[in-house]
Amino acid sequence: MNTTLEKAFSVGKYLVSPLTRTTESGQYTASVSIRSGSGRGTSDRVYRFVPEFDTREGALQYAVAEGHSWLQQRQCAA
Repeated sequence: MNTTLEKAFSVGKYLVSPLTRTTESGQYTASVSIRSGSGRGTSDRVYRFVPEFDTREGALQYAVAEGHSWLQQRQCAA
């Protein structure tokens, strides 16, 4: 299995880092890391998703969309 960290982007105080991973069957899975804070106050949430994709781009788009969705839910709760 091969994990690839894609281009991270900032939204407010959060750093969103989408990741893709190649499975043993040649499919791709998606994950997203959402980090906030700095130094000892750093918090990092990593979400791994179940769907598998035929392409790395499909997995990447899914990870980015899920990261944006999490941020929107967070903003609505504030």
